[in-house]
Amino acid sequence: MVDVRLVADETERADALAVRHEVFVEEQGVDADLEYDDHDGDAVHFVAYDGDEPVGAARLRELADDRGKVERVAVRNERRGEGIGRLLMDELERRAESLGLSTLVLHSQTHAAGFYDRLGYERHGPAFEEAGIPHVEMRKRLNG
Repeated sequence: MVDVRLVADETERADALAVRHEVFVEEQGVDADLEYDDHDGDAVHFVAYDGDEPVGAARLRELADDRGKVERVAVRNERRGEGIGRLLMDELERRAESLGLSTLVLHSQTHAAGFYDRLGYERHGPAFEEAGIPHVEMRKRLNG
């Protein structure tokens, strides 16, 4: 059974970063200097575990005007399609609501936008390139 945790220590943080490295740097070819940034220090991080194995990760940053930004959502390739991304997003959204955030924004890779559509996110504006990959901005109002 997969368990999503708010990162509480350096071991869990390292596990989240390892998943991101595997997905974004190794699999998608994103430059490591772009993947790891100054926001890692002030973001809230999440890691999904199957037993002791980290299988997914995400981070949430607080922005101005009671908005939050969903970033670095990653699920290991061999574990995609199992609902891990949804579990990560459910936990991230619960945390965002507990922080008093009213809206979440994200930059979805265009091939993954359908996933966020199903979670209630709406596309805003044209596609754009980020880290050499086509993205689209998406937003969702939270219930809390």
